[in-house]
Amino acid sequence: MRSFKAVFKKQLKDFLKNPAVLIQFAIFPLLAFMINVILDFDSMVNVEDIPRIEGMTEEMIAEIMAAMMDSMNNTMPNMVTMQATMFAGMALIPVVAGLIAEDIERKSLRFLMMAGVKPAPYLLGVGGVVFLISFLTAVAFAFVGSFSELDFLIFVAAMMSGIAGSIVLGATIGILTKNQQAATALAMPAALIIGFGPMLAQFNDNIANTLHFLYTQQLNIVADYLNGATVETALWQSFTIMWANVAVLGVLFVVVYTKKGIEGVSHRINKNKSQK
Repeated sequence: MRSFKAVFKKQLKDFLKNPAVLIQFAIFPLLAFMINVILDFDSMVNVEDIPRIEGMTEEMIAEIMAAMMDSMNNTMPNMVTMQATMFAGMALIPVVAGLIAEDIERKSLRFLMMAGVKPAPYLLGVGGVVFLISFLTAVAFAFVGSFSELDFLIFVAAMMSGIAGSIVLGATIGILTKNQQAATALAMPAALIIGFGPMLAQFNDNIANTLHFLYTQQLNIVADYLNGATVETALWQSFTIMWANVAVLGVLFVVVYTKKGIEGVSHRINKNKSQK
């Protein structure tokens, strides 16, 4: 518990000193809000501005407006959930990988390993900071999307499940690298595949079946459910798959972290022997 608090406090201080990273947590919901305003049909078209044709009644105009609204709702994707799933499934992977790589580059991680910090407290300390700030972003998305009551809770819970998956995946990528440049080079392709794969799956059933057990695909399925689409996967199954992803990635992180720690100890022993 003490190790977790120490890592959490250290990471929080480093995080707050980096505005370039912090702005990413605000820009996605802000962009979703701006697009929502632009696409708000009521703000673009006023009933009084529609030219009247002789014989056209107010009821006919109302029917035309309703038909146009239905057409837009059926053809335009929900920009809030789209931006939200992109944030949860893609934006966080390079961020977390960069944070871990920065610790490696500064030798902070080696110091923590020498101090006996286990992989779980370290991951919870670093990931906990990102998870906490991401929660505020998820709530902002929920308000922009005008979700209410149960849908609000489902949306935030789904977002945090996807965010947890991206945090652990980003941490695993970061722990595999030697510096921030290498972390970015490895994290960006992974983020693109993880983030855009489910979007492509909407147009191809084969891709959808292949990515079915990926946490971002399940996050998209929950988003489709909240948008009123018919989905074949039950909500409890989607959440189970997402957290199963988190568990598997967490085990992988522990294995890599432990291996790095053992390699570091062996390197120090060999170095001491050579000096003697």
